[in-house]
Amino acid sequence: MGFDSHVLQTLSSLDPQPQQQLGRVINIQRDHLQLHNGLHEISAQLLPALQQQLQASGDTLAVGDWVLFQSATARITQILPAKNRLCRRNSDGHRQALVANIDVALLVMGLDHDFNLRRLDRYLTLCLTNEVTPLLVLTKADCTAQATEKMAQARRHLPPHLGLLSIDGRANAARETLNPWLTAGQTVVLLGSSGAGKSTLTNTLLNTAVQETGAVRLDDSRGRHTTTSRSLHLCPNGVCIIDTPGLRTLQLDSDEAGIYAAFTDITTLALDCRFRDCQHRDEPNCAVRAHINPDRLKSFHKLLRELSRETMTVLQKHAQLAQWKTVSKGSRARRKAS
Repeated sequence: MGFDSHVLQTLSSLDPQPQQQLGRVINIQRDHLQLHNGLHEISAQLLPALQQQLQASGDTLAVGDWVLFQSATARITQILPAKNRLCRRNSDGHRQALVANIDVALLVMGLDHDFNLRRLDRYLTLCLTNEVTPLLVLTKADCTAQATEKMAQARRHLPPHLGLLSIDGRANAARETLNPWLTAGQTVVLLGSSGAGKSTLTNTLLNTAVQETGAVRLDDSRGRHTTTSRSLHLCPNGVCIIDTPGLRTLQLDSDEAGIYAAFTDITTLALDCRFRDCQHRDEPNCAVRAHINPDRLKSFHKLLRELSRETMTVLQKHAQLAQWKTVSKGSRARRKAS
């Protein structure tokens, strides 16, 4: 179930008791969790004290977490430190853990109306800031006449060192194509929008229909949330697959250093800019604008703006809002005058 050197090292420092077992969270429901101990599934619950501790710290358990639980009562007594946790911020600004202990992320995106390179940059940042290897998986080439053009756009948009594949998620050949990224003992998560084909691909990789799939709307390629919770499954070749519901929004939980680390193609070129404080907007002799896809540069600027707003005080936010209103009022006045 994805047992690796990180879990082994962590266990050796904890000295678990004889009545405790190691398990991995494979599904989370409102009133219970499903664990797997390597042999079979167990329905478990958190100890009340551990539940209160999580609530006090604003943390949550995630699919992929490793835990210790009491053999007799199936009560979770301890959560092992994760090697990484993919998190986002919810509408209230609170951190929400999506999955934990991930090695590879398959970023599933349809070549139909789901195709959105600016949204892709958010997923890439989520992965790269947590040292997760991302792979862009393009699906539904049969649903659009612009498939070849869109694949070329994606390749130009991506940094050269990141992988890109186009597959038919329904075909058995998809397993062979993805094999180099599906190493036994690793944990792979599928991320993307509703209707992108994550559950279909999960069924193909598992070689069995464990996830419900559904049709998408023809006008915008949006899908219903047929997958309503995150779930971990063990593939025949020993790799763990986590299928996830589509994310309507992805507000990143990152700092400035994390964003810069996710855009190394930009930060590396920035060293060749004429000015050391170049913002890569309209400065002369900007090495970044000369080589980076404009949409990717816009993503970089937008994520930095979002981060800046999150760190503002209330007074700073009011001052910025007043400035925007002044600029907007001036623009309307100039349009009327002309």
